[in-house]
Amino acid sequence: MGTKLYIKHGGKCVMRTLYIDCGMGAAGDMLTAAMLELIQDKEEFLKELNGMGLPGVVFKAEPSVKCGITGTHVTVTVDGAEEESHDHHHGDEHSHSDEHTHSDEHTHSDEHTHSHDHSHHHHHSSLHDIEHIVRGHLKLSMKVQDDVMAVYGLIAEAESYVHGVPVTEIHFHEVGAMDAIADITAVCMLMERLSVDEVVVSPVHVGSGQVRCAHGILPVPAPATAYILRDVPVYGGSVRGELCTPTGAALLKHFAARFGNMPMMKVQGIGYGMGKKDFDAANCVRVMLGETGDKADEICELGCNVDDMTGEAVGFAMDRLFEAGALDVYTVPIGMKKSRPGTLIKVMCRESDKEKIIETVFKYTTTIGIRENMMKRHVLDRHIETVETEYGPVHCKLSTGYGVTRKKYEYDDIARIAREKGISIEAVRAILEK
Repeated sequence: MGTKLYIKHGGKCVMRTLYIDCGMGAAGDMLTAAMLELIQDKEEFLKELNGMGLPGVVFKAEPSVKCGITGTHVTVTVDGAEEESHDHHHGDEHSHSDEHTHSDEHTHSDEHTHSHDHSHHHHHSSLHDIEHIVRGHLKLSMKVQDDVMAVYGLIAEAESYVHGVPVTEIHFHEVGAMDAIADITAVCMLMERLSVDEVVVSPVHVGSGQVRCAHGILPVPAPATAYILRDVPVYGGSVRGELCTPTGAALLKHFAARFGNMPMMKVQGIGYGMGKKDFDAANCVRVMLGETGDKADEICELGCNVDDMTGEAVGFAMDRLFEAGALDVYTVPIGMKKSRPGTLIKVMCRESDKEKIIETVFKYTTTIGIRENMMKRHVLDRHIETVETEYGPVHCKLSTGYGVTRKKYEYDDIARIAREKGISIEAVRAILEK
């Protein structure tokens, strides 16, 4: 999830933590609604969602009550119509609005198609098609684009396994539709906006019984969902039906730093994302945002020397290290044996991510040895605000603590404005900082 920053209170290090309670499973629309309740400027964020550039897509948030608890229900309409579910459930089974089929329900003869800008249609069959939309036409930061495609990558891998075909031959239907893209993108944007240090997810309630799909009757969880949730603590229960959708599973798998019980935390915000159906238990995803104590000021520093890699290869390795969970990666030019010029690669990571980072270093660099040190660090608190400017809303990163305050406008927003206005990045910064 990129570089993490921590808050120092009286010598104790705490993390900004998001806990996701999946006692009634998870789906994209419910995760969106729950996290939306944690946003102060909800209406402004909804405008941002509706202005991202998905043709014909409109987000709407409304209050919803389940078992006496008031939360938020989010609907997504495409060309003015809320999409009907293509899932064929038994009458008492669980349904979420963000997914209109399971990823293993691969074909439908009754697909709906709508004409949109850029010649996009309701169903987008390939991973390439989805990437074309996400990276080519949506107003998203590079991080959000990467997160969206990573989530779709998990779904594609599951589809490949279930159907026994290469990922390149996978064809998405409902999970490639505009409303499904909207759900996944909304969660990724909210994660960026909340800017948490760690996401902790409860064991996932997947439901029980069977689900009827285009291929027949399948056990719950559906095969694609089960594949995505491998190595994740899951359980069934008395609720009959599918509680966790493939999209919900992929979002949890991508963003979770770990799965387990709720950590000891000082809760600062609570959000309830409501599903459509009513059960004996409240049909919702609950999220809690707060501070958790941790030894997070202790980080692992890994280092290695290389003298036979090009600059491009080193840059590629750095990108892969960030994807693997590195907190920071940097290089230093050095002189090596026999006066050979070389590069010192330094990687900062949590101790829990150390083995994965070591594997990544060996895989993507030419080094044959890695040095390790444990160290402490002191950091500023960070949060992201949306600032209204003459160019529209711009994200601004504020870092505070130890008697200092620093402000920095997000590069992706500045670069977008510079391209649109045909001016330099420096000129945009000068105008914004007036």
